[in-house]
Amino acid sequence: MELNSQMLTELNRLKRDIFNELINIVGRVFIVVRYHDDVIIGNRGFLPEEREKGLVLVFNKRMNFSFEPWGIDAKLLFGTKIEHCKIPVEHIVGIYSPELNCQFFAMPQEAALKTESSEKKEPPGQERPTTEDNSKVVKIDFRKSK
Repeated sequence: MELNSQMLTELNRLKRDIFNELINIVGRVFIVVRYHDDVIIGNRGFLPEEREKGLVLVFNKRMNFSFEPWGIDAKLLFGTKIEHCKIPVEHIVGIYSPELNCQFFAMPQEAALKTESSEKKEPPGQERPTTEDNSKVVKIDFRKSK
């Protein structure tokens, strides 16, 4: 079954709702962001391994960020440097909480995302090539290390 625009809109709303509920319950939430040209991680960008496997980011209640209908706008700390990040919700593939031992992963078909992205952002004939490989799976181990 191919996802249509309405389904993608509802999926993105669900991602925002899950994110907000987890942060309200526990106080922090982890997200997995897949590489895409539309994702801005300040001047840092994605490291080579993150381009392949995705980037895990942690948010908590004390941080200054906003989760708008289009996605997350935040200033995040990487090492000692603060980077301004813009993460479109369609490129958030996972949301999880180790404290609650729960996770939500959504990786809609690439074709549906290409259609949605090209409708919104690129004029006909100007579509960006995608480097995304949906055969990659991010595995998360929730067990506590001792």
